[in-house]
Amino acid sequence: MTPYARRGVHGQTVEALARRILGGDIPEGATLDLVALQSELDVSLTALRESLKVLAAKGMVDARQKRGTFVRSRADWNLLDADVLRWQFEGGRTSDAERALLHNLAEVRAIIEPAAVRLAAERRTDADLAALDGAIAAMGEEDAGAAHAVEADLAFHRALLAATHNELLERMEMVIESGLAHRDRIVHSSPYSEDPIPAHRAVLDAVRDRDPLAAEAAMRALLDQAGRDLDRIGTADETEGSRPQ
Repeated sequence: MTPYARRGVHGQTVEALARRILGGDIPEGATLDLVALQSELDVSLTALRESLKVLAAKGMVDARQKRGTFVRSRADWNLLDADVLRWQFEGGRTSDAERALLHNLAEVRAIIEPAAVRLAAERRTDADLAALDGAIAAMGEEDAGAAHAVEADLAFHRALLAATHNELLERMEMVIESGLAHRDRIVHSSPYSEDPIPAHRAVLDAVRDRDPLAAEAAMRALLDQAGRDLDRIGTADETEGSRPQ
């Protein structure tokens, strides 16, 4: 599924509403005051209703006679939807729900990517290797900035899923990328993370050698490093936050 467009009044309204719900400003079960929201967001009632239809399709809101439009339980939200993931991770604050979701996504990656890389080692083509080589080369570009490093990492993992030549696994990039991008923004902006290139190169070398077991082991090592980076950064942030200002 293609991520929802961000541009235009309609897209901005959808995102504003979604982030209020995901951030808890509009809690689960709350009935929406459409007139008040229309005024706050400075949009027409038609635009507001169209935006709510988008969120309804993602399981976040519903409408009933005598009750009006209300926020559904989080258990009903389509948390695997690429937009829902992106809205939560780009909400501008780190909530408990966001931390939990980032942890959940790490577990999903630990299940999917080691198995996927085994298939990639068996099925990869020269074109797949070229894409992976290009991603690692981009990772190694010095002084390119955190945003460039994030995109290079995403390109590597996207290329790995593509190298499985399994259409359903390729679509998992929509789930994995949102969490990976958020994690990468944290890690690549911090001085406490390890150099990611050796771990990624080990995965690529095993895929190039058509060695599924080595590829899986290398991917697990890469994911372990990713977890250590986040733990180290979190510990450093807590330590700095406890210092007298």
